[in-house]
Amino acid sequence: MAVLLKTLGLDRLTVEERIVLVEELWDSIAADGDDLPLTQAQQDDLQRRLDAYRDDPKAGSPWDEVKARLRAAQ
Repeated sequence: MAVLLKTLGLDRLTVEERIVLVEELWDSIAADGDDLPLTQAQQDDLQRRLDAYRDDPKAGSPWDEVKARLRAAQ
């Protein structure tokens, strides 16, 4: 385990407790998400996707359909 885990005593947490901790950490990051700038590559990709959507809004699939296809393929 990483030194930081041991230093903070996180190595003594159960798996469930560590999962909860990760969720809380992620929520705290998401709350401050505006402070995380996108890279130029990420900005370019988002622009490309937005342009593609504007060119043909019906080209994609609703999330529920995608999820159903993925579950059916398992």
